[in-house]
Amino acid sequence: MEHIRNSVRSCRWRRWNRKGWSAFASLRRHVTLGVLSVGMSILLLASEAAWAQSADTTAAIRNLRIDSVGISGSQSAPTRSSLALTPLFDRKAQAAAPVQTLEAALRLSPSVDLRERGGKGTQADISIRGGSFDQTMVLLNGIDFTDARTGHQSHSLPVDLDCISGVDLCDGVPGLGAFAGAVNIRTAPLRPRYLRLAAEGGQHGYAYANLSGALTAGRSSLLAAGSYRRSDGYRHNTDFDTYNAYVRLTHEAPRAGFFDFQSGYQRRSFGSNGFYAAYNPDQWERTSTALASLRWLLDRGPWSLGASVSYRKNLDRYDWTRGTPMNRHATDNAGARLWIGRRWRAGVTTLGGDYAYNHIYSTNLGLPLPAPHGDYLRADARHTGNLYLRHTRQWRRFDVAASAGASFSPYGAAALWSIAAGWLPAEGLRLETGLSQSMRLPTFTDLYYTSPAQVNNLDLVPERAVAWRLGATWQRGPWSASAIAYYRAAREVIDWVWHADDDPVEEWRGKWHSEQTSSLDTWGMELSGGYVSPRGFLRRATLSYAYLATDRGRGVVARSALDFLRHKASMAIEVRPLRSLSLGLTGSLCHRNGCYTAYPVAGDASVTELRAFEPYFLLDARLAWERGACRLYLDAANLTDTSYCDMGGIPLPGAWISAGVVVTIGR
Repeated sequence: MEHIRNSVRSCRWRRWNRKGWSAFASLRRHVTLGVLSVGMSILLLASEAAWAQSADTTAAIRNLRIDSVGISGSQSAPTRSSLALTPLFDRKAQAAAPVQTLEAALRLSPSVDLRERGGKGTQADISIRGGSFDQTMVLLNGIDFTDARTGHQSHSLPVDLDCISGVDLCDGVPGLGAFAGAVNIRTAPLRPRYLRLAAEGGQHGYAYANLSGALTAGRSSLLAAGSYRRSDGYRHNTDFDTYNAYVRLTHEAPRAGFFDFQSGYQRRSFGSNGFYAAYNPDQWERTSTALASLRWLLDRGPWSLGASVSYRKNLDRYDWTRGTPMNRHATDNAGARLWIGRRWRAGVTTLGGDYAYNHIYSTNLGLPLPAPHGDYLRADARHTGNLYLRHTRQWRRFDVAASAGASFSPYGAAALWSIAAGWLPAEGLRLETGLSQSMRLPTFTDLYYTSPAQVNNLDLVPERAVAWRLGATWQRGPWSASAIAYYRAAREVIDWVWHADDDPVEEWRGKWHSEQTSSLDTWGMELSGGYVSPRGFLRRATLSYAYLATDRGRGVVARSALDFLRHKASMAIEVRPLRSLSLGLTGSLCHRNGCYTAYPVAGDASVTELRAFEPYFLLDARLAWERGACRLYLDAANLTDTSYCDMGGIPLPGAWISAGVVVTIGR
């Protein structure tokens, strides 16, 4: 026994080599495994600074039967991007944070400008690093579900926060779509098998109920959830109700490959006091979203194959005066993707392509129909696609990734390219840099929307940009830090521009006109760091800061390009005074650039004031007690009762207290 004990050698993993057997090959011995239980989070495995936008995010726990050395713990899908990921939210790390919605979670990230119009995620826009909400691509488990009509609807997805395992920012996705970046929302079950019931209530008639669960059997995993959220509103005409239903099913067949299906439905209705015209308190909106996707992945030796198809249907009704329909829209967004890759001595080479079809029926967007289609009088459609060739290579402590190809749209063909490199100079430290180009097509709203205060523009062309990023990340034990600097040179930027009453063009006088006569250079930096530990009194303490500046090439009054967050600082603290008791605090200090037009008299657009955005500080808290299957919590949002707004002239809720109970059965 003594001889055996002394002969045992400890092994240390120094780095991944992006091959399923690499960890075992590094032992320099033959290893045979029987049944291995693998907790899969593909996006995390894909942090090789290369697999980003469409990396699989199964995160479902599965049993894999393995013959000899070959281990396959992940199924990944390559992408035309070559830059690394920036984490925006992690469920495990932020479990005790006082956040109830995806919007509240993203508000803490230094990379995101989250602009809400109402409480509890009623309606919000996601902007990335100085871009607009229309310039952000939204992915659900690597599938693009961005709405072609307007970015207002893109992240209206039927997924509750308890189903979201993480959110990541994919930088440098070249070609069409992710002009400022892509936000990938990953779903995963909390446990292999469980049933979870959550109920919450609070001020302003707030109520929330959620039933979710998962079942894992062999190579298959099922995640399903349904919820209802409502409120009477925190001021006149800000009531809302939201229904969500979502299911995700994954299965791996030994020879046929890995299959990933997801589907969901959401219905929302909400009072829109001042949402789209600050002087009108009686607006109202209802949206319905149905989506589905199927993805297939297959690995055979050095070869990998994959394909996916997706569809999203969105219905929208907007009332200028509640109860009297004004605008109706029905959009269809369908997509498909195919790729083939090969691992060889020089790295990994991938050839792929994607296709998207966007169609809209509307009462006021699109070209006139020969005859009405139900309530709709107009319609339009377009086809777009990308073809790319991508190569990644790792050599000792260095890695490089590059992609090139072409994008195709009704506006013609355009180049598609990106390049990135990384270096690990010391243990726990990574340096990286990257350069890429991106494009965005005009939305149907950009092209066609007209009103008494707005004039459309059918001559718009795609926006174009070249972006550069330099980053460093460090982690040692419970401590971590990161720093990112970026610059984006954007040209032919689309925005709504104000024209004075003496404008030379008569039809534009005193109105907003959709145009792209200016350039916009954006640069900024993000710093973050902190301490995270699974034990002790202090479990989490993190800080982040972001600075952003722009230089517009032409002196115009634009609606959105100049009201960015110049300064943003956030903090999060979690302490455990008792074994079953936790206290989570989050705070954010924001200073927005620019001014907005305020309407002191509701319903009267003739009385206006020009006001600058004021800095504000938000403090949220959660006190939670957990014992066995039961968890009780008390939430206080905006604990300091701060008066603030993200969009000019739309006040957001003050202090909002709620309490809830969660019962989770399973393992």
